[in-house]
Amino acid sequence: MKFPIIVLSLFGLVSVTASPIVRIHTELGVIEAELYADKAPATVANFLKYVDAGRYTGGQFHRTVTIHPNNQPNNTVKIEVIQGGVNPEFAEQDWPAISLERTRDTGLKHLDGTLSMARAGPDTATSDFFVCVGDQPELDFDGKRNPDGQGFAAFGRVTKGLDIVRKIQTASADGQKLTPPVRILKIERLP
Repeated sequence: MKFPIIVLSLFGLVSVTASPIVRIHTELGVIEAELYADKAPATVANFLKYVDAGRYTGGQFHRTVTIHPNNQPNNTVKIEVIQGGVNPEFAEQDWPAISLERTRDTGLKHLDGTLSMARAGPDTATSDFFVCVGDQPELDFDGKRNPDGQGFAAFGRVTKGLDIVRKIQTASADGQKLTPPVRILKIERLP
């Protein structure tokens, strides 16, 4: 039985189960993921706020990062992820950024299929998220991908559809920009 967790966030009180499941419908197939509300409650609440408001309907996976040498020419630490976001019509309407829930504090790791929030600096994550392709320890706290060493906020893991994640990662791209982006038809919370 899943018991609800009440989270106080910038959005008020939000009730989530300890391990909510979401289904990400893309034009290439379906991805399911379990979210770790018990370990990263503010990050999960933030993501689910966008899900429940329908902001990802018509969204897109717009970025692929691969170990291909021409994909990350300016990064000495290479990673592999795909990045998605809200429907472009909502792109300028994100809610306030959330505090970074560091992997040092949550105990989560950036393993194959991990969902995590994209960010520019600490405490800047809003709606963009990414999925790890393979284990990506350099995205954890004290990792070397970002100079600040703070890592990213892991908050869930793909349970079905890693083949779809890999299909998105290898789709046509110009550098890191997927051309065309892979459409997100909708993201739904499962009962």
